[in-house]
Amino acid sequence: MLHRRFFLVIIFICIYGFARSQSVFPPPQHPIRVIFDTDFGPDYDDVGAITLLHGFADSGFIKILATVASSKHKNAAAAINVFNTYFNRPEIPIGVVRGNAVALGDKQHWTDSVISRYPHKIRSNEEAEDALDLYRKILASQPDRSVTIITVGFLTNLAHLLESGPDKYSALNGPDLVRKKVAGLICMAGRFPSGKEFNLDQDVVASKKVMETWPGPILFSGFEIGQKIKTGLPLIHNNKIQLSPVKDVFTICIPMAAEDSVGRMSWDETAVFVAVKGWRNYYDLQMGDCLINSDGTDEWIDRGGMKAHLIEKKSPQEMATIINQLIMHQPVGSSTNK
Repeated sequence: MLHRRFFLVIIFICIYGFARSQSVFPPPQHPIRVIFDTDFGPDYDDVGAITLLHGFADSGFIKILATVASSKHKNAAAAINVFNTYFNRPEIPIGVVRGNAVALGDKQHWTDSVISRYPHKIRSNEEAEDALDLYRKILASQPDRSVTIITVGFLTNLAHLLESGPDKYSALNGPDLVRKKVAGLICMAGRFPSGKEFNLDQDVVASKKVMETWPGPILFSGFEIGQKIKTGLPLIHNNKIQLSPVKDVFTICIPMAAEDSVGRMSWDETAVFVAVKGWRNYYDLQMGDCLINSDGTDEWIDRGGMKAHLIEKKSPQEMATIINQLIMHQPVGSSTNK
């Protein structure tokens, strides 16, 4: 009898946990209105992520409202504009963080390469909009609870948003504007159950601000998820794909690191993927809270809250197969899509 009661308790906990995760992170309703926030520069999984973004837009799953940079690297705006232009969306607004912010660049110089080779109109960060202004303008213009923010970089822009006051776009302060307009935040950040992760560590003040005061649900794809998903080799060996900045970047960067010999780790791609396709068929969720320490380390706390991080369900190899196919997406009308 005791064993039976214990078993029933476990079943109840599992059902309750799943039901709660479904209510906080329900299946996405397409088309999703997306603001994409990226640190375009230090790594090149951002390139895979923006490719997925445009592929999903071409399939009608999402509408890209804006692409914003959380890095002040000198090539950030121009490089983002290269990819938006390549995928036939040069009109997408681009914002760049202002003020005190991280400005790390790419040691492989892939941004220099694509900027020199492919068309784009925005030449410098100064020609892009202020990221905070763009956030507030876009959010204020959208229906209530309709915007999904996908962040695959530093949380600087989001902290600035939370600290913002009323302006010409909205009479609401930052937290109230987020509460009114944002359906969810999907975040490539953190190392769970504990550790130090680049996106959270580079701007600890901003990370703490967002973790402690964000007025809505946050779904994390942690370091440990993307670390095991190796992608890019099918892309660089696909001879049908030519004159592609996506292929160029992976072709330039993969040979530069021994650890990438079987493909690049796919952190940012997973955040875009679950934001659009949902988590249920691919991952499980661990509900709880994310604590940021002063040294930049994070800890997962098993307590009530509106946060969750992904837990593996499909194998990394299965996810690599899916993402490898998605990062080979070509612009609508290109010869490889005919």
